Amino acid sequence: MAVQSIPQSGTGVVRALTINLPREQVYTFWRNFENFPRFMRHLESVTVLDARRSHWVATAPAGTTVEWDAEITADEPGSLIAWHSIGDADIDNAGSVHFSDAPGDRGTELLVELTYEAPGGALGRGIAKLFGEEPKMQIREDMRRFKALIESGVIPTIIGQSTGEGRYKEDA
Repeated sequence: MAVQSIPQSGTGVVRALTINLPREQVYTFWRNFENFPRFMRHLESVTVLDARRSHWVATAPAGTTVEWDAEITADEPGSLIAWHSIGDADIDNAGSVHFSDAPGDRGTELLVELTYEAPGGALGRGIAKLFGEEPKMQIREDMRRFKALIESGVIPTIIGQSTGEGRYKEDA
């Protein structure tokens, strides 16, 4: 059995989201971890090692890379996926995703719970926040991107669009 790497302290994040699709469809997309780099901006790759373990590579503040292996601790199709990092993880983490039917036949309620210890502890968290790379903010944005991707097949962006700056400025 792999050595557990569950953070004893650190930061906790809880996010809820309603997806306008059936629970089984949302679960199936989420359970394919290799989909994650499609909607998680800082995630470079996920390699599934076997039915329970996967290897994750992400970018971190200051252009560094962090890696960890994760092991599924609970998998209830259509209802729950839980995991924790194992071994010598750059980011100790553990979490779960709960899938339930939304009221009024409005799709799926997704509840994500995550606990992690950022590299560098409190100092690392402060630096990440300063550069706009604080994981709580990242997770909120990644969940928004997940919803857009799974519901419409695309993630909206303004990249490449003009901002209109300078259109009405007079030369000084």
